[in-house]
Amino acid sequence: DAQYAHPAEPLPPPLQLALEQIGVSRLYAHQAESIERVRAGKSIVIETGTASGKTLCYNLPVLETLLEGPSACALYIFPTKALAQDQIRAVTELADGHPALRSALNVYAYDGDTPQYQRRPIREKVNLLVTNPDMLHLAILPHHSRWSRFFANLRFVVVDEMHTYRGTFGSHVANVIRRLTRICHYYGATPQFICCSATIANPLELATHLTNQTLDVIH
Repeated sequence: DAQYAHPAEPLPPPLQLALEQIGVSRLYAHQAESIERVRAGKSIVIETGTASGKTLCYNLPVLETLLEGPSACALYIFPTKALAQDQIRAVTELADGHPALRSALNVYAYDGDTPQYQRRPIREKVNLLVTNPDMLHLAILPHHSRWSRFFANLRFVVVDEMHTYRGTFGSHVANVIRRLTRICHYYGATPQFICCSATIANPLELATHLTNQTLDVIH
């Protein structure tokens, strides 16, 4: 049976109202626990079943942070463009539930399909960047000086579907993420990692190897 819980501190009213707009009247226990761990400054890995609401586990604390600090930024990493677009729709639908959220959110995809003329404006105003490991490796990290504002204010890195990459490039994804971490440190930021998976048996082990971080696991 489903288990429900409330965060120790209620979500900001705009977020609560936005959740009601999408039909969410209460949170699952793992969602509330995720919010609490992230609020406490922890990096986490969420391992729950398919369609268990993992998206809210990271969207809620990220949007809460963007509401509180307009300069804060977040990076979402997904393995495919289609999944990235799905998640952009999900966070946009949630933010559209309240004007304060909508004005606080500047979300953009940055991948191989992003036209050149859009890339500079995105770098200048984005606070929630959605990309994939390939684009992070090829087009963002090598040009980190162009992203200095973003990296200096990066609070969260979300790695979803963390088990998907295979082959030669897949074996190097952990090194790409380590490079990301070093660049963040160069600009004075220490982002929290939020990793998710529904289908692997060793989520904590894999997330630790990927991020080189100490994480709390949420089942």
